[in-house]
Amino acid sequence: MRKIIGIGALLSLLVLTASGPAKLNHPPIPGENSTERTVAIVLTEEPQSASEIRTVLAKYPDVKLRRIFKHALTGYSVEGPLNKVLGMRQIDIKLVSPVQTYRAAGEENMDLIGGEEVRSIFDSKGRRLTGKGIRIGVIDTGIDYEHPDLHRSYAGGRDLVDGDQDPMETKGAGGTLHGTHVAGIIAANGRITGLAPDARIIAYRALGPGGMGTTEQVLAAIDEAIEDKVDVLNLSLGNDINGPDLPISLALNKAVEKGITAVTSSGNSGPGRWSVGSPGTASKAISVGASTPPLSIPYLVASGSPDKIRLELLQGSKEWKMDRNLQLADAGIGRQKDFRHAEGKVVLIQRGKLTFTQKAKNAYQAGARGVIIYNNTKGRFSGNLEGGLEIPVASITKEEGERLKKVIEQETVTGRIEPKEEKDFLADFSSRGPVTTTWEIKPDVLAPGVAIKSTIPGGYLALQGTSMAAPHVAAACALVKQAHPDWEPAQIKAALMNTALQIKDRDGREYRTFEQGAGRIQSEKAAAAETLVVPGSLQFGRFRFSERMPRHKATIEIQNHGSTVKRYSFSTPKREDGLDWELPLAFELGPGERRKVSIGMTVDPKAFGQKIYDGFLEVNAGGGPIRIPYLYVMEEPDYPRVMGFAFAPADKPGTYRYEVYLPGGADEFGIALFDPEQLRFIGYLDWGRNLKRGLRQKEISQDRLPGEGGYLAKVFVKKAGREDKLETFIYIAPSKEE
Repeated sequence: MRKIIGIGALLSLLVLTASGPAKLNHPPIPGENSTERTVAIVLTEEPQSASEIRTVLAKYPDVKLRRIFKHALTGYSVEGPLNKVLGMRQIDIKLVSPVQTYRAAGEENMDLIGGEEVRSIFDSKGRRLTGKGIRIGVIDTGIDYEHPDLHRSYAGGRDLVDGDQDPMETKGAGGTLHGTHVAGIIAANGRITGLAPDARIIAYRALGPGGMGTTEQVLAAIDEAIEDKVDVLNLSLGNDINGPDLPISLALNKAVEKGITAVTSSGNSGPGRWSVGSPGTASKAISVGASTPPLSIPYLVASGSPDKIRLELLQGSKEWKMDRNLQLADAGIGRQKDFRHAEGKVVLIQRGKLTFTQKAKNAYQAGARGVIIYNNTKGRFSGNLEGGLEIPVASITKEEGERLKKVIEQETVTGRIEPKEEKDFLADFSSRGPVTTTWEIKPDVLAPGVAIKSTIPGGYLALQGTSMAAPHVAAACALVKQAHPDWEPAQIKAALMNTALQIKDRDGREYRTFEQGAGRIQSEKAAAAETLVVPGSLQFGRFRFSERMPRHKATIEIQNHGSTVKRYSFSTPKREDGLDWELPLAFELGPGERRKVSIGMTVDPKAFGQKIYDGFLEVNAGGGPIRIPYLYVMEEPDYPRVMGFAFAPADKPGTYRYEVYLPGGADEFGIALFDPEQLRFIGYLDWGRNLKRGLRQKEISQDRLPGEGGYLAKVFVKKAGREDKLETFIYIAPSKEE
């Protein structure tokens, strides 16, 4: 069975009754069966030869060797019955981990992060910082190396999907563009210019038609990149599993240990905390969240509404230009019959039942001048439009839409658009931390990831996502590497974090450290940094109730890369009841000197009751303070106990597979299926007891599933008396479609 990696995601379904969310009742879980076949990554303590591996596998005749990893991991991949694969755990094997799902994560932005100023800095050979001499690996959907803006930057690559040396983007059916867009942000050198236009791009095509691939292919790509000795590696892909120990994350850590600066997107599952996904959870990689570049944001000023309403343009929408007042009309959910009085007006439509594109097309055909879609669940949303549409389409929150609808029902409402310049806000979709079990701050930094124009096969397109933010940072790493060729990945990462700009929300409140990391990168300041504080962030672990007055320690190294003596001191963080700091005394470092110092934190649990405590520790370094983000959590923070559920047909006809991540394990686990209309319990898809932390994956024969059609699935975990759940919609196809 080959595990699929893809861009697509399952649709979530919220079941409501007149009084609120419906309660899904199910019986106790049954006993367990684990004979289905699976693919898994096997990690070993020491490297093993092919003959040694076959000797081990001789004890497991039903388990087949698939691939041996040379560099990214010490181990190999196998295929076999789940119970036999998991039974391989022995003294010379560190971990047996079933593979998991990954997906490719969607001129002013360059200026914002120092793209112009950084050109005034020269490397040791007297060359301006353009990425000259730096090799950047891009693990993605391939690259259109024939694009006029990329052919000078392209320096070869590998295709891990088709197994050849041609990493061209997929063309025709299932065509892709993601990798070409990422490469252009890094090193376009033509009609548009990347941040590091003279860097060399080595492309690794690990995701094929439709953005689909396998976990093994991504691992193999990392393996190839290590062998090729690239300087920087960009992975604009990921999943929604918040765990530090998945094989892709471990492989990126290994790449960093080999001297490669690894950069990855944090994910597009925001705005909730704990939403960062692997490999954005990799400890040694640079995890990147998305911020906004300078944008002209339309605000709706409507009669009868006291507040200006921020409009979020859908991707692919025309700009919103309304130079006069227009009447607003309610158009239900956007069906053709809902637009009886829409001509010449701006229509308000509720989200759901029809695609955004279909709603907008219906509005245009009815003569509407603009479309505002309001959410049907809490919070903001963003979306995509297919094909060119002649009217602007924007989104607002459910609360804003319902208030506006109420006013429209009572009186004639007119509105106009007031544009407002905005920049440096955290994108709603950008995933937040912290990381489960390690309690690390992720993302590490932010970069522009909204409305980013770059290369695609045959032209140019503006896209958004942390996939677009990560290559900005990969390019910045190339510039820092060119300026300081002897710096190691940890120093390059620290330079970007130490010089980042901390940003604030629209109410002027600074974002939390696990939302923005150290802040939005400033490439020119990173390249010119004379002081480094390594690491660039601190995590003091978690409080345990067995410790009455726990003392936590963290060590940082301060490095003077300047040409003069520098004096360093620490500012005491804001006073908090129940928490005391132990900070080093002031000291001096000469040029080229470095010193390790300890930071202490003592906590009194009787006086200190926060679940997550974070902030910035200031190191005064002469030229201005360096702010180091820190994080401390209580024993039971509020992270979800179940995440990353996916259900899809397996490669073998007549079988389906599912996977789910349990960050803290489970006393009880179950996937209960319900009739989506009557909410009647149908049966269990699977279940288990006393499960360990990590990824759970199974294949299930279709004869064990209910009949074809859609079902509501309740995935639940019981742990230490607490139950967490997620609800989603799954579809079982007729047998002839298998």
